Amino acid sequence: MAVYVYSIVLTTHPQRLDGLDGVGDPPTTLRTVHTERLSAVVSDAPEELRPKRRDLGAHQAVQERLMADGTVLPLQFGFTTTDDEAVRAVLEDRADEFGERLRALEGCVEYHLKAAQDEDALLRQILQESDEARELNEAIRNGSGNPELPLALGELVSQEVQARQDQLAAGVLGALRGFAREERSSQATGNDFLNVSFLVDRDNEKSFLSEEQGLAKELGEDFDLRLLGPLPAYSFI
Repeated sequence: MAVYVYSIVLTTHPQRLDGLDGVGDPPTTLRTVHTERLSAVVSDAPEELRPKRRDLGAHQAVQERLMADGTVLPLQFGFTTTDDEAVRAVLEDRADEFGERLRALEGCVEYHLKAAQDEDALLRQILQESDEARELNEAIRNGSGNPELPLALGELVSQEVQARQDQLAAGVLGALRGFAREERSSQATGNDFLNVSFLVDRDNEKSFLSEEQGLAKELGEDFDLRLLGPLPAYSFI
């Protein structure tokens, strides 16, 4: 039967799994696959596995339990392989790599931050601060028949939005990265101008959170900063 893999830890990790169930319906039983240096938490893989709430919760519960007792390399939901021997072979072949990454994550948690600015507020700001944008907007509102003006205004506003959001993202990153051991940025989508994960040492956690709260207050009500964490370090595996 195929094997579902949850996470990798050092063999010295307590690996307390009592009271936890694996993914699947009915739930599978958790077990560990050991080598001399590393252990993987696994279960039998259900024949049909979908990212349902119950299974996502079971996967996350394993990560959180292990994270509470030590450092963990959390695998993304849905990772499977052929059998326990295949898991053991990977642990042996990549022991140095996994060991190095576990050391890099020791004592750390992940925080994920997304940030957005209200579109109307941003547009008002551009029209107030850009003479060219304001003049184009006024010409359009006064009934200018020049069909090129709306296109010119749209292009100008788009450039201003990008420049301002890049500057905002750089400012937020600059304020927070000093409290993080590593960071991983991803493409922002929708109205967001920032999508980033921070690897934060537990010793810096309070300072990091305080700085993020200060940033949110400083930026004001036109901004939406959404911080998730502490999380298993999925982004830094």
